[in-house]
Amino acid sequence: MHHRSPRLFVALVGVALASTFATAARCEVQVQLTAHRIVKDTQGREQLEAGDQAKPGELIEYRAVYRNDGDAGVRQLVATLPIPQGMEYVASTAAPAPAMASRDGKTFAAIPLKKTVKLSDGRTVVREVSATEYRALRWTMGTLPAHADRTVRARVRVAPLVAATSTRR
Repeated sequence: MHHRSPRLFVALVGVALASTFATAARCEVQVQLTAHRIVKDTQGREQLEAGDQAKPGELIEYRAVYRNDGDAGVRQLVATLPIPQGMEYVASTAAPAPAMASRDGKTFAAIPLKKTVKLSDGRTVVREVSATEYRALRWTMGTLPAHADRTVRARVRVAPLVAATSTRR
């Protein structure tokens, strides 16, 4: 069984965050992303553990802390948290609310995402998109004052491994 490393996913998300906030970086906004595995203790209380290893089905919480180390506030700050391939967003865990989501990392809309589906009888209906299809989350943070920080977070589940099929001759 393969183990997926959240460190790898943290690195991938960190690269995406850095490129998304190139402009903010000039304003001295720093982003620190962490991943923690969510486990329950013997009393059923959630505990955070190091996120260096995770198995399919396990729950990971991403936290991105945006810190303004500058001497002036940063206006119109937008935080984007990509959901890497191999991870599935867990509905209703994006905080603070409200957040927006995207299926492609480019076009964002209010959660829950919706799509128009054409039925076999020709009618069209609007349906909710499964949260597992979300590829990014976004928050409009407004102004981040000097020497202040804000945190966004969301939970993802390590996607189940798809069994490789082989054809024997």
